[in-house]
Amino acid sequence: MQRRHLLSTAIGLSLAATGAFAQAALPPLQVWKDPNCGCCADWVALMRADGFQVQVFDSGNTAVRQRLGLPAKYASCHTGLVGGYAIEGHVAPGEIRRLLAEKPDAIGLAVPGMPVGSPGMDGPVYGERRDAYDVLLVQRDGSSRVFQHHAGALKKTSTDGAPALPTTDAEVRKVDTAAGKITLKHGEIRNLDMPPMTMVFQVSDPALLSKVKAGDKVRVMVDKVNGAFTVMALEPAP
Repeated sequence: MQRRHLLSTAIGLSLAATGAFAQAALPPLQVWKDPNCGCCADWVALMRADGFQVQVFDSGNTAVRQRLGLPAKYASCHTGLVGGYAIEGHVAPGEIRRLLAEKPDAIGLAVPGMPVGSPGMDGPVYGERRDAYDVLLVQRDGSSRVFQHHAGALKKTSTDGAPALPTTDAEVRKVDTAAGKITLKHGEIRNLDMPPMTMVFQVSDPALLSKVKAGDKVRVMVDKVNGAFTVMALEPAP
């Protein structure tokens, strides 16, 4: 009986040590993002809360995304690198842990755009809204398959046809002509149920960026195009 007890205790200690080693062996996570993107900062905070050691580079993510071989169609607002895998956008920490455990022969994981309800885009300011989205496993040939599907929740839709987009007052914080992006501190974007915040947007026409500079007060129309929040129209505020 004593021998059995000692053996059981030894096995328990071994398992505990193995779990501790697995936690300690979690590779560091490097993240490249825009310094003004609030949802990127929220995502980084979630990663740290889950036990990841995160090193942040506030230099934008376009160049590193290209260096890691991720096609532009998977683009989001931040790019990570962990254990040799690229992490694009608002991927949940559990999905990253699963990737590291399964070790597929792939470039990494991607959540294109910035779907509301994904990690970092799910704070109280978004209410109960949760959009459906897929976490994609990006293969080395640039193709992808669904790694994890998130069903989301129903959201209110308009019943009066297709009204014109509402305008939103904003202040330009940064213009990235090379990436075709603009950082705005904006008011409520009603058609997207988006509260006031600072965020990086894509633009529908790069020529829009030639009209503005950091510090300008503007009025914009924003919509969601192929999963990405996109400025469709922009003009100086009166």
